[in-house]
Amino acid sequence: MTPISRSGSGRRKLAALVCGALAAGGLAAAGTAALEPGVASASSHREAPLISGTPQYDNTDLYAFASPDKANTTTIVANWIPFEEPAGGPNFYQFADDAQYDLHIDNNGDALDDFIFRYTFSTQTKNKKTFLYNTGPVTSLTDPDLNITQSYDIDLIKLKKGKQQYKTRIADDIPAAPSNVGKASMPDYAKLRSQAIYKTSNGGATFAGQADDPFFADLRVFDLLYGGNLSEVGNDTLKGYNVNTIALQVPNDLIRQSKSRPTVGIYSTTQRKNAQGYYSQVSRLGNPLVNEVVNPQKDKDKFNASQPKDDAQFLKNVTEPEIPKLIEAIYKIKAPAEPRNDLVSVFLTGVKDLNTEQPYATPSEMLRLNTSIPATAHPKRLGVLDGDNAGFPNGRRLTDDVIDAALQVMEGELVGSKNDLGDAVDKNDKGFEKYFPYVAEPTSGSRGPLAKGTSSGTDVKNQLGDALQPAGSSSNGNTPLIAASAGAGALGILLIGGGLMWWRRMRERAY
Repeated sequence: MTPISRSGSGRRKLAALVCGALAAGGLAAAGTAALEPGVASASSHREAPLISGTPQYDNTDLYAFASPDKANTTTIVANWIPFEEPAGGPNFYQFADDAQYDLHIDNNGDALDDFIFRYTFSTQTKNKKTFLYNTGPVTSLTDPDLNITQSYDIDLIKLKKGKQQYKTRIADDIPAAPSNVGKASMPDYAKLRSQAIYKTSNGGATFAGQADDPFFADLRVFDLLYGGNLSEVGNDTLKGYNVNTIALQVPNDLIRQSKSRPTVGIYSTTQRKNAQGYYSQVSRLGNPLVNEVVNPQKDKDKFNASQPKDDAQFLKNVTEPEIPKLIEAIYKIKAPAEPRNDLVSVFLTGVKDLNTEQPYATPSEMLRLNTSIPATAHPKRLGVLDGDNAGFPNGRRLTDDVIDAALQVMEGELVGSKNDLGDAVDKNDKGFEKYFPYVAEPTSGSRGPLAKGTSSGTDVKNQLGDALQPAGSSSNGNTPLIAASAGAGALGILLIGGGLMWWRRMRERAY
């Protein structure tokens, strides 16, 4: 298999390029190679008007890749609920009970589903008379102090020419990992996560729960393309935010047509139940960036409700993309000639000799993964553009820098316009795990100043005033309550969700 070649050696550093370009009198004088920051944006975070108002149903990203630690399997990671603030309690982040979260597989290139893995969730509340998410430290997923829990089922739906043939339940009543409230509430979150990994009946594995958002990008692109002069670049504006993740690992032989036809198309959707009890599709995601910056406003909500077989209606958005025109208008870098048939192969059919079912492929928007290409021990962030055929656009790994790769392709990398465009954010703020589900643990709600500890009771008093002192006590020093509570960790439990009853018990012990 011949990789897509790439000229040039190392990547240019942002600071030097920006200074050099501005010193030379602007980007037009500096030339194409000087434009390091790019113009793409977060992958389907708040990408359409209607779905941006209902985050529980909003697909943020989709990944599909050869499992690095388990040969002959594919891992699919799909995320929902963008921009989860870790301290967003007491009503922390949950999957919707009235939704179907679907992972779709097309294994013959006809733009029709051959398999659907359907996740449905239910929420349980132990004590409805408290406002607390957890009423004490949580040490397991079955801990009675975990007041609000979620569980889910997985149905495997087999289809033929898009019509359902049968449905099989492959996982039943599986506990989801909770939101990471903080160290006082969840002293060993890694243990809770491990308990949420479940081996499925078909030889795979599943996980659902909160995770660090694996997408990395500078979202200040929306300020007229990074301020119009590259002054707003290089910050991962998704750093510190979480998402709700579904991860599924499946044997390749289950989902692909055959070893001789190894490519599968993958996309995710959300269906929401309406007042009449029927489900309707409200969100859809395959390749990154498509509904975010390729589709115009008039098509965004329509795309979220559509199916791949009908994607001919969006073809013009791909062959006549807006992004290169914006770059030309602002930075005077000439846009490649249209129609952009090179983008059709990346986004709609798969790339010849890499991940396409040509001549069978029906143009349709989804991730395409050649399951015969094994994982590489040393992934390159630009994937296929840098000679690494196990990466984007052959599926998408967590480490793939899809902003840079997609922007370079948009600006003509595949049609002779060599460039090193990017957004100056090259990796996630957290490292990914070596084993399933691979995504990093979520940032906890206790990430603020108190989470780092305080040097004395006086520090606590300065931050919280007299509110934690016993009635009738003086306000001029360290009261026994403050000293004892801070030493025992009960202050953190009170603030981060340990529960009022626990605090009262610790107070009684202090006296």
